Amino acid sequence: MSDWGIALIAAGSAIAGSVVTGWYARAAGIQQAAAARHAGDRQADALLESVRMTLSADSGHRAFALRRQTYAEFLGAAEARILAERNGRGKADDEALLQRALSGVLLEGPPEAAAAAQHLVDCLRRHESPDGVKRAKLAFLAVAQEYCRPG
Repeated sequence: MSDWGIALIAAGSAIAGSVVTGWYARAAGIQQAAAARHAGDRQADALLESVRMTLSADSGHRAFALRRQTYAEFLGAAEARILAERNGRGKADDEALLQRALSGVLLEGPPEAAAAAQHLVDCLRRHESPDGVKRAKLAFLAVAQEYCRPG
């Protein structure tokens, strides 16, 4: 065999080897790209779930804070009205503040807290004895504390 024949066989072998190696490298690259895409999708899903959980927790905290503030405003208005009953020196807008605070509790709920708040206001409007008003206030406080506990 001549030198030209040997060179052609060597060149053909090199080209064939390059093609085969390139083919397998391409297949491995496609597999790596698919694995990377799958890992990226999983990571993106985990990040989205983390964001959803954070937003849900923040929403729960905001609702908890709003309920607590609503109950505190109601108690403040009720205390002002109780003091006015005791010493006879109420302000002209005490009744309006109490009604507005009651409306907040009725809106915010839950039904047990709304009923306890309404009962306290009814006791104040009927000018019940201080013990009856105190019992109604303590009943509202018990319900409010139950619903203002975290978790």
